[in-house]
Amino acid sequence: MSEGHSGHGHSDPSEAVREHREAAPEKVRVAVLTISDTRTPENDTGGDTILELVEGAGHEVVARGIVHDEARNIRKKLVDFFAKPDVDAVITTGGTGISGRDTTYEVAERMIDKKLDGFGEIFRMLSYEEVGAAAMLSRAIAGSTGGKFLACLPGSRNAVRLAMEKLLVPEMAHVVFELKRHGNSGKEG
Repeated sequence: MSEGHSGHGHSDPSEAVREHREAAPEKVRVAVLTISDTRTPENDTGGDTILELVEGAGHEVVARGIVHDEARNIRKKLVDFFAKPDVDAVITTGGTGISGRDTTYEVAERMIDKKLDGFGEIFRMLSYEEVGAAAMLSRAIAGSTGGKFLACLPGSRNAVRLAMEKLLVPEMAHVVFELKRHGNSGKEG
C-alpha cells in the first residue's frame, strides 16, 4: 500500500493523522512530577530531561515538583497539578517498577478515565530493543484524567529520553487536541 497523499479527504489514514496533528495546539502546557525517595532539584536527571525535551519541542513546563514514592503524596500532587487551569498534561518520572516502593502505576491507574494502552505497549517494545527482556519490568502508563493527559515514565534518564523522543514529543499535542476537542471543554466534533 502506498503512503502517498491522494488529496481526497481521509482515504489514506496517514492523511487524517497529519490533518489532526496540524490542528493540534502549537504549545502544550506541561507539569513535570518526579517520584523518588532520593532525587532533589539538584540531581533530578529524569525531570531535567523531560523539561529539556518539552521545551525543545516548543512546549512549556508550567509546574514542576518532586514527591516521595508514597501513594498519597503522588495522588495529592497529581490532583494539585490537574486542578491548575494552565496545565494540559502531566508527565511523571519514577515509581513505575515492581518494587514495594513503586506506587506510581497504582495511583495513575485509579485516576485515569481512559487508558492509552498503546503507550505502554509501544514504550516497552521500544525499550526491549534497547535493554532486552528487562523492558517487561516497566509499568509505564498513560491516559486521560478529567480531560487532561497523564503519562507516567520510568525514573531512568535513558527511559525518559526514549519515551519523550519516540512517543510524547511527536504525539503529545495531538493527544491534548483530541482531549480538548471531545473533552469537557467543548461539544464540537
